[in-house]
Amino acid sequence: MAIKPYQHESMTDFSITENRKAMEDALREMRSQLGLSYPIIIGGERIDTEQKIVSVNPSNPRQVIGHVSKADTALVDKALEAGWKAFSQWKKVPGSERARYLYKAAAIMRRRKLFLSVVEVFEAGKTWSEAEGDVAEAIDFLEYYGRQMERLAHNVPLTPLDGEEDSAFYIPLGVGAIIPPWNFPLAILAGMTSGAIVAGNCVVLKPASATPVIGYHFAEIMREAGLPAGVLNFVPGDGGTIGDHLVTHPQTRFISFTGSREVGLRINRLAAEVSPGQKWIKRVVAEMGGKDATIVDETADLDAAADGIVSAAFGFQGQKCSACSRAIIVDDVYDLLLTKIVERTKKLRLGPPENLNNDVGPVIDDKAYEKILGYIQWGKDNAKLQTGGTTLDGDGYFLPPTIFSDVEPGSKMEQEEIFGPVLAVIHATDWDDALRIANDTDYGLTGSVYTAVRERIVEATEEFHVGNLYINRKCTGSIVGAHPFGGFNMSGTDSKTGSPDYLLLFMQMKAVAEKL
Repeated sequence: MAIKPYQHESMTDFSITENRKAMEDALREMRSQLGLSYPIIIGGERIDTEQKIVSVNPSNPRQVIGHVSKADTALVDKALEAGWKAFSQWKKVPGSERARYLYKAAAIMRRRKLFLSVVEVFEAGKTWSEAEGDVAEAIDFLEYYGRQMERLAHNVPLTPLDGEEDSAFYIPLGVGAIIPPWNFPLAILAGMTSGAIVAGNCVVLKPASATPVIGYHFAEIMREAGLPAGVLNFVPGDGGTIGDHLVTHPQTRFISFTGSREVGLRINRLAAEVSPGQKWIKRVVAEMGGKDATIVDETADLDAAADGIVSAAFGFQGQKCSACSRAIIVDDVYDLLLTKIVERTKKLRLGPPENLNNDVGPVIDDKAYEKILGYIQWGKDNAKLQTGGTTLDGDGYFLPPTIFSDVEPGSKMEQEEIFGPVLAVIHATDWDDALRIANDTDYGLTGSVYTAVRERIVEATEEFHVGNLYINRKCTGSIVGAHPFGGFNMSGTDSKTGSPDYLLLFMQMKAVAEKL
């Protein structure tokens, strides 16, 4: 069967009554499943443990989404053993055939798109559009990586030599650890996992402890797609209990991680140490944080800039590594644009994301809530509060979108990743000053520039040191296949997810030369 060219998954229009009703039906279906128990899956075996991860709704922490069995180090050992056993056969499956499992999973996911979305509404606190966008991106990863594997399954073109038959081809690495984040709990998890699997590897998937239920649903979809037992082993657990064990284990061939800078650097350091019995240098793929900036100059469309900044700063409560946490505005339009940003922000509706009318939901948990409050207090003491900055009565982890102006370059709020609904607005004297400020952090993930000057666009393209630069549009919302995603400096290893190069991170080239 011919496979159609990859095409980005379309979004659901919830302004259409029929679509809205279907989403409401999915919400009711999810409510009927609240509090269920979910097992560990190793080598196709379902394992229930006494210790559980209790997944809760960040809008209402008293509401339990699910009880997920928690693995210990012995189960990690078992999962790695199951992975290596499955690898002996999985590596022999042709790449084009492995791709078919991803296409089947994408079809299943597409049929269940709204249900998977509402799992995220409840478990991650995403609004309808943010949740459905995450599921759509997961489908994109499955479709795109399947097609990339079909491309890479062929021999590598070589320079011919007389009297010799030479060939080179890609082979998988082995068994690796997949450690995804909670903020894109299906898209990033599915992309990291499916990319490694379609390249011929087997994996031990440790979902984020805040969002293990959606991770379980992904594992089940891959099982329904016919993936052989042991290729994907679903092993939830505390990072402190099993994370280091998985990373340092001599049978772990590679680690694919997305999360915080602190944890990413720890993984990189631990993986560099050779454990007894280890035969390889472990490969680490790490996507970490960002301190992303939007530069606006005096020639920009200020309404478009205000719209982009507010959307990128407060979409999913600013809990994106790509979120706009710094708006750097030149002197000539600083006051006017600040007014436009604040006006738009004040119109955002804060509340439980189950309600379609709400634009901003809760932050993920109590630790995030307290951390963000610490930055807000710092801002009150060191900058000018424009809106937000308060706490709300109730049980959910709700913080209103907060804007501080006159934030000093080099200060705590301008340098450190907050990962919450807090925007620092920074005054720049002119374009050159703005570009200097934008580059003054340790990060280099995304950036955005609003300008009508072609020379400045060219200069930003060359000098704004980020992995993903957007011109006259917001700095969030990368599309698989169109915007290869990954950052520089302390933002990670620039893995460029959703790119033609991504699968190469999970393979190695073998060359064979035969004398004729």
